[in-house]
Amino acid sequence: MILPDKIVLCEVGLRDGLQNEAKVLDTKDKLKLAEGFIDAGFKVIELGSFMSPKAVPQMADTDELFKHFNDTEGVEFRALIANMKGVERAIACGCKKVKLNVSASRGHNLANINMTPEQSVAGFADIVKLATENSIESSGSISMPFGSPWEGDIPVSDVESIVQAYIDVGITEISLSDASGMAVPNQVFEMCSSLKEKFPQVKWWLHFHNTRGMAMANILAGMQAGITNFDTSLGGLGGCPFVPGAAGNVSSEDVVHMMDEMGIESGIDVVNLLNMARGLEDLVGHPGVSYLLKAGRSKDLIR
Repeated sequence: MILPDKIVLCEVGLRDGLQNEAKVLDTKDKLKLAEGFIDAGFKVIELGSFMSPKAVPQMADTDELFKHFNDTEGVEFRALIANMKGVERAIACGCKKVKLNVSASRGHNLANINMTPEQSVAGFADIVKLATENSIESSGSISMPFGSPWEGDIPVSDVESIVQAYIDVGITEISLSDASGMAVPNQVFEMCSSLKEKFPQVKWWLHFHNTRGMAMANILAGMQAGITNFDTSLGGLGGCPFVPGAAGNVSSEDVVHMMDEMGIESGIDVVNLLNMARGLEDLVGHPGVSYLLKAGRSKDLIR
């Protein structure tokens, strides 16, 4: 089994985790969580999104979070955006990394906005231009490349076409996001291997939801295909409001624990992270869904 010596994790709990929670956390609690992630060793953190506060009230204070961490060195903070307004907010609060998203589902895209995914990405050109002019990096995300509830399997050629559309507007950092939770390991390996070979200039991220218990296996398959960047969420919080039955993201503490046990460096302190996950349960008012919260570390069994 060919695996990397080290990987990079992005903590997405402050955005993808909390945006699905009924309870809206206070800004001070989010700041404490972000500071905890930094102390635990995360070098990439998704602080929030610049969506309409009316549509996503949980993300209304993202601007304040970025202002607080403007002078922090050695950590990349990113935010999800949907339009030009998102870039304008990023400029105003000092955000230096934004992420755009499009669905790989042609049927879903056409039904909702009457555009193909490629047309949607082409429309990002002015957004990327404004971001670049203000020294803000842009990355892209492709939701449901491994399957969607509307079409089932997504042809690799469709995903390649969307990747090329991103490259055409100047984006060469792309995340494959299994929002539907339909990915399986052999599919992940084959698609990631093919995309890496066809688009060697792209920096790849993988974002797995654990809807059907496949996320950890899919991360392993991604590593075997040469991917070393992964999104995770503290306590396994998250989900997808547009996909029936979609569960949360793969748990940060579970992934870090697996890497520790496999001898793969993540740079994250799993004990620190597990303590944070226990505290997060109190903040959101319900249990987390990680295995480590239930069973503890393997090392904890040894007396």
